Amino acid sequence: MTEVPAITRRVRTRQGVMAAALAVSVLLTGAKFYAYHLTGSAAILSDALESIINVVAAGFALFSVVLAAKSPDPSHPYGHGKIEYLAAGFEGALIILAALGIIAAAVPQLLSPRELPRLELGLLFVAAVTLVNLAMGLTLIHYGRRTDSLVLVADGQHLLTDVCTSVGVLAGLGLLSLTGLLWLDGVVALLVAANILYTGSKLLRQAVGGLLDESDPVLLERLVKVLTEHRKDLWIDVHRLRARRAGDRVLLDFHLTLPRDLTLEEGHREVKELEQIFAKAFDGQADLLIHLDPCTQPVCPVCGHDPCSIRAHEARARSLWQRQTVTQEDACLPPELPKPEPGGEG
Repeated sequence: MTEVPAITRRVRTRQGVMAAALAVSVLLTGAKFYAYHLTGSAAILSDALESIINVVAAGFALFSVVLAAKSPDPSHPYGHGKIEYLAAGFEGALIILAALGIIAAAVPQLLSPRELPRLELGLLFVAAVTLVNLAMGLTLIHYGRRTDSLVLVADGQHLLTDVCTSVGVLAGLGLLSLTGLLWLDGVVALLVAANILYTGSKLLRQAVGGLLDESDPVLLERLVKVLTEHRKDLWIDVHRLRARRAGDRVLLDFHLTLPRDLTLEEGHREVKELEQIFAKAFDGQADLLIHLDPCTQPVCPVCGHDPCSIRAHEARARSLWQRQTVTQEDACLPPELPKPEPGGEG
């Protein structure tokens, strides 16, 4: 039997988990609105309105993971993975809209409180829905991190926010039931709105960062680890490393310093070897662009290539490949030696 590639397994997992999340969200939203129908509580309505956002967000998230799985094509040469950031931002915007709707429903109940019939039965419905949401949210975050999917993690965090919202509703309305203070219904709804406004703005921030190719320290550390584990004496220095994600695909480029007496064919061979290394490390989802720099005399003390017919200084140490050094603009030169003049080799 042919083994299913790891990337295919990840894609299938994402799509299956998101489809299940969408189905569960529809059922739970119906249960919450039924609880609101029983009680007329503004706090329970606020919880139900947030659940509508869960349904819309889960539907868009499912669409995004299906689209993100498509291979690059002539019209999208870098793939379709950026849709996941758009989905996360869309979800954040919907959460903020839900908060505004909750505020509109809460203010009248705060200013003119009314009796809440069948409150205990409504709270039982909300409690049951909360437990299911908790399980679904943790599941989404688990599989999102396991498959490197921002949209699954975002949807899971949204569900956990919904859980916190529901717990707050249960606590507030439980206190209302004990004290008879009807204005607590409006207060709880406003607190819910404040909480999800924070969550929505946080999701928007993450999505914008991804769309603007914000630096990802975790990804860069992983790339440096791959380079270090496979380092060869022939690879004198790595600098100007840049990387970004587009769904499953990792797009990276960097400058690699090689001995200047290598032939073009030999330099090309080193590039192909690095491409194979990163393809294996990222399950074939790494797009690599390497700019080759010829070595100059100042890098001799940190060059481990031996024997070398063009060496001008004795080798004393290898340059350290760390995130802070490989992302800098120039080669890592010894501090006691000058850098090459502008316009020179390196």
